[in-house]
Amino acid sequence: MMLLTPDLHAALRANAVAHSDALQHGLAEPDPVPLVKFFNPVGAATWLATELHADGDTLFGLADLGFGCPELGPFSLSELAGVRLPFGLGIERDMAFATAHRLSIWASWSRRAGTIIMAETLLRRASGAANDELPPSGG
Repeated sequence: MMLLTPDLHAALRANAVAHSDALQHGLAEPDPVPLVKFFNPVGAATWLATELHADGDTLFGLADLGFGCPELGPFSLSELAGVRLPFGLGIERDMAFATAHRLSIWASWSRRAGTIIMAETLLRRASGAANDELPPSGG
C-alpha cells in the first residue's frame, strides 16, 4: 500500500510551509486538522500526521505506540513503511480517515483517553456537542 498519495504529500507539505511561515513572521502557530492516519493492523500503534518536512520523510503529528501516552512530535515515513509485521503485513493508511478536529483537540483527547483509538471513539460520539470537552464519565 502506498502510505502517501501525491495529494496527501502536497497537502502535508503545504501545512509544513504554513507552519514555517508563521514562525518566521512571529505569527501564531497553525493548528491544522490531521490529514492522514496510519495504523498497525495487528497492534495498537496509530499515527496522525499534519505536516511533511522538506526532506520528504519527516512527518509531524500525534504518535501513539500503544503504551498509554500519545505524544506530539516528528516521526519517519520511511520507518513506518519499513515496519514488517506478522502475516506479511505492514503499517497501513486509513483510507476512510477524515476529521474536522484540529491536532490540538486530538492530542488533548488522546492523552486523556490514553490512546488515539479511544479518542477517535469519543470524538465520534461527541461530534454533535457544542464544545470540545470530554463527555462525562460513563457517557
